[in-house]
Amino acid sequence: MEKYIINGGNKLYGSVGIQSAKNSVLPILAAAVLTDGKVEIINVPQISDVKNMVKILSCLGCDAVYEGDNLKIDSSSADSCEIPSALAHELRSSVFLLGSVISRFHAAKIAYPGGCDIGLRPVDLHLTGLKRLGVKITERNGYILCKCDKLVGNEVMLDCPSVGATENIMLAAVKAEGVTVIRNAAREPEIEDLQNFLNAIGAKISGAGSGTIVVEGVKKLTGGQYLPIPDRIEAGTFLIAAAMCGGEVSVEGARAENISSLIHKLRENGCKISMKSDTIILENHKRLTSVKMTETQPYPGFPTDLQAQYTTLCAVCEGHSIITENLFETRFKYVPELRKMGADITVINRNAFIRGVERYKGATVVAHDLRGGAALVLAGLSAEGRSEVIDISHIDRGYSSFEQKLRSIGADIVRITV
Repeated sequence: MEKYIINGGNKLYGSVGIQSAKNSVLPILAAAVLTDGKVEIINVPQISDVKNMVKILSCLGCDAVYEGDNLKIDSSSADSCEIPSALAHELRSSVFLLGSVISRFHAAKIAYPGGCDIGLRPVDLHLTGLKRLGVKITERNGYILCKCDKLVGNEVMLDCPSVGATENIMLAAVKAEGVTVIRNAAREPEIEDLQNFLNAIGAKISGAGSGTIVVEGVKKLTGGQYLPIPDRIEAGTFLIAAAMCGGEVSVEGARAENISSLIHKLRENGCKISMKSDTIILENHKRLTSVKMTETQPYPGFPTDLQAQYTTLCAVCEGHSIITENLFETRFKYVPELRKMGADITVINRNAFIRGVERYKGATVVAHDLRGGAALVLAGLSAEGRSEVIDISHIDRGYSSFEQKLRSIGADIVRITV
């Protein structure tokens, strides 16, 4: 096990670069299974979720290797439709492979996917959508077994705008016969990014970013090179770090429009934020003021993946605030750890009631999931004294070179093996 040792209190100055979005790269890697051509994905973060996806691709018979920060995939020799259970349990995004594997082999076998323990994330919407395209599905002994003679386009109405279900149906429909229309589709930027990648290699998809996506089936996809969008959650995390610690930080390679909901909140808190090309600059030299209400919502609302980090900021703002988590029912698991550091937060059902304290106190805390773990690091950076964040493997799932990037802007943080 590894942990972070943090000496808090340093202000942050300088610039930090953002890599391709984890939540774009993973479905794009799944999409690579659809083609016999060679695909190169640019500026890919070397995080554990991506490494696990690469292992799954290898088990399917694909060749996937890093060259620097680029990832090259050759799926021409893919010969297996079974996604290993051990890897599926490690990676929630393994479920994205259902659509592409079914499309390629007309069959798939996968164990129920794992990932962070942040609440129930059923795959019912994925399976219902796939059934609409002609897939026969059996659930047996913890496995999902899929089979079809062929995939046929159809209209799919999602009960809620699920990101994963939208992407899975897109992947299955790309080479289906006829036209598929996905209604009440998720609108996240990563959905549009998947569409743009697929179109770049020969697909015919339109509407991503809106509530209706139209997929016209094609017979063949080619290879190519693609640069995914920057990671809006990584960018948001560094902006919140700068807001909490004070100083002036430039987040480079970011898209402000993709995190406008966070930027709006940080300005309400009292931060000075400006944008120049693909750079977001945040400056803060004072204690911030609470924003009364914040609710997580599907895009373009406030992202659930920034809820823990923003709650951690609110806990040291002047005044009271309420954070409502509408997407995942157990996403406040990090709050008891923040209380060890002096936070005054009461969680009732899906609501966190926050009374701002002046400053965190250093403590030993445990990361229970990816974003909650990152939030604890931010608390340690702004705290008085020394903090330890234990079980940082969760954080490694979504942040590449996290401590190095933080050190580059003035943080006192080191990784050690226990």
